[in-house]
Order: sequence, then C-alpha cells, then structure tokens
Amino acid sequence: MKGLLIKDFKLMKTQKNYFLLILAITVGMSAFSEDVSFTMGFLTFVVSLFTISTISYDEFDNGNAFLFSLPITRTSYTLEKYALGLILGGGALVVSTLLILLTNASRNIRPVPEILLTALLILPVVLLIQAVMIPFQLKFGGERGRLAIIGVFGLLLVLGVVGVKIADALHIDIFGILEQLPAPGMGMLLALLFGAALILLLLSVRISLGIMGKKEF
Repeated sequence: MKGLLIKDFKLMKTQKNYFLLILAITVGMSAFSEDVSFTMGFLTFVVSLFTISTISYDEFDNGNAFLFSLPITRTSYTLEKYALGLILGGGALVVSTLLILLTNASRNIRPVPEILLTALLILPVVLLIQAVMIPFQLKFGGERGRLAIIGVFGLLLVLGVVGVKIADALHIDIFGILEQLPAPGMGMLLALLFGAALILLLLSVRISLGIMGKKEF
C-alpha cells in the first residue's frame, strides 16, 4: 500500500498548481468571509476529489492492466484509495481549521470552541464523501462515474433542502435546537454522526472490494 500511496502522491504532484490555487482561495475566504463552515467544507470537499482523479489516471490508456501486472492485489489497491481519501480529506480539514483559527485570532468572528465544533461536524461528512465517491468511480469510471457522483450528491442536497422545508413548515428550528444542546448532548450527537458515517464507510469498502473483484482489465 505504501508504494501505491507514493505513486498517487507523485501523480498529484503534477497538479500542484491546482492545489496552490485552491489553497489561495481558501486563504481568501478565511480572511474575508465569516462563514466558517463553508470555508472548511470547500477545501475539504475539493481536495477529496483528487482521490477520484488518481483513479481516472490509473484507468487512462488501459493503465490498470499494467498496474495489476505488478505485485499488488485488488484488495490493497481498493484499501489504498480509501486511505488516500482519508489522508487528503482529513489533511484539508486540519489545514482549513488552522487557517480559520489564525485569521480568527485577529478578526475574532467566532469563538474558538464553535470553530472546533464545526470542524468535528464536518469530519463525518469527509467519511460520507469517500463512502459515496470511491465505489461509484470504481464501478463506472471516467465521465460516467463523475456524473453518477454528481447525481448522488444532488439527490442528497435535494433531500436536505426538503427536510429543512418540512421542519420550517412544522415550525421546528433545527439549528436553534442544535445550538441549545448541552455539551453532553452535542457530544452524543457527534458520536452518533461519526458512528453512522463510519458504518457507511465500511459498507462502502465492502462494495468497492466486490466491484474490483469482478472488474476485468
């Protein structure tokens, strides 16, 4: 797996200009925007997408046929993509949190505990992103995989909007309830979200292993 990670990081090194551009945008947002969650989510989601780009590179010009002639297994290849996704997503979340904490020291737009809580709430989303993206990309590959991923996240967005609208119609203030939760209650909510995301990620790993086991190169 170490060799595969090195390969993917060398592939991403050719895209360093994109990383620098994304980082510059994030720095600008952290310096001028007061929306902490959007800044964290932007960097985390965009950087996580680079996991998909490595799968596309592997598939380009029948590259997988050569790759699997090397002493690697389909299982190690699949697990490496999840490890890469967690490294990229988790690293991006840490970087964005540090940037916001640094800018917050001078601007004082949010209490530090609120910033850290936002980062913890985004962490399960990182797991969910990987759980959705990787099996779709392995199954459909290339353009069809990206379209399938967009469709899934579009559906999740619609369901989220519908849920908020229903809550508004029933006069339920979801965000107000979350803000009023005591520390133990918020801790339990975070544990439940993280546990659910972890279960979905493990299920995703199993699905991806099945997909890779049936693929022909």
